[in-house]
Amino acid sequence: MLKFLKNWTLPLAMFAGAIGYFLLANVTILEPAKPFVNWLIAVLTPFLIFAQLLLTFCKIEPKELLPKAWHVWLLSIQAVSSGIIALLLIFCPMEEAYRDIFEGAMVCLICPTATAAAVITGKLGGSASTLTTYTLLSNVLAAIAVPLVFPLVEPHANITFVVAFLKILSKVFPLLLAPFFIALLFRYYIPSVHRLLSKYHGVAFYLWAVALTIVTGQTVRSLVTAAADVSIEIMIALAGLATCCLQFYFGKRIGSAYHDRISAGQALGQKNTVLAIWMAVTYLNPLSSVGPGSYVVWQNIFNSYQLWKKRKSEMK
Repeated sequence: MLKFLKNWTLPLAMFAGAIGYFLLANVTILEPAKPFVNWLIAVLTPFLIFAQLLLTFCKIEPKELLPKAWHVWLLSIQAVSSGIIALLLIFCPMEEAYRDIFEGAMVCLICPTATAAAVITGKLGGSASTLTTYTLLSNVLAAIAVPLVFPLVEPHANITFVVAFLKILSKVFPLLLAPFFIALLFRYYIPSVHRLLSKYHGVAFYLWAVALTIVTGQTVRSLVTAAADVSIEIMIALAGLATCCLQFYFGKRIGSAYHDRISAGQALGQKNTVLAIWMAVTYLNPLSSVGPGSYVVWQNIFNSYQLWKKRKSEMK
């Protein structure tokens, strides 16, 4: 039973999130629980993201945090590609439906590397240390770019840019970078806590599964309550597929030039979709969360294929 749950954690988490939404939305007896559930979700989601990153960064050896040349290339791809889409959204008038498509793609591009990417990278034979370094760098990029760009892309009539910038910065920057500094604090000043957290590093995967359950429910709610046509939702999902394919492709191509193909491919292609969906629902049009929501499926289909191919080659 435990082996089944471990092997199928991702689909089970997504299924639980979807069923949970429909139960809360349609079962009358659960109506009084809705305010509490909404409050719990608002508090729990950023906490889970924070905890995942803290456990991941506790595993990092500071001496291994040496940037590689391909790190610069991949960060440039993330910044430039998402920046181009942001400029289109800011300066080019377009229908709301098409804005949602571009917003979904933009979130998939700027989103940092998944905390679980190091696990997949290790299984595929790549360098988990260089991947983890890029995870930190991509989180720094997101912590700077999201507060700067999102208020311009999705402005609010009753909030100025400066207020919106500071509001998002106060939530995103600590969420992404504070875990790294706290991990360093534990390592050098409270080593007993650091050893304990390092020992339970694998818990990050299951925290990610709980967060995935929550954001799946939020995505389903966005789909059900949205006034958009189904064809628009399909186009947003296809935008997620396009960004997934392009990021894995360019990551592997650039990584090949620096003899680190697997790590670079996973670094650019495997995203922290839990964080991406949360950012889309919180700061953009919630319908755009379909993009990173579909990215969950696309990247895990590709990862499953890579692992299958790896096992097949080992059997030979």
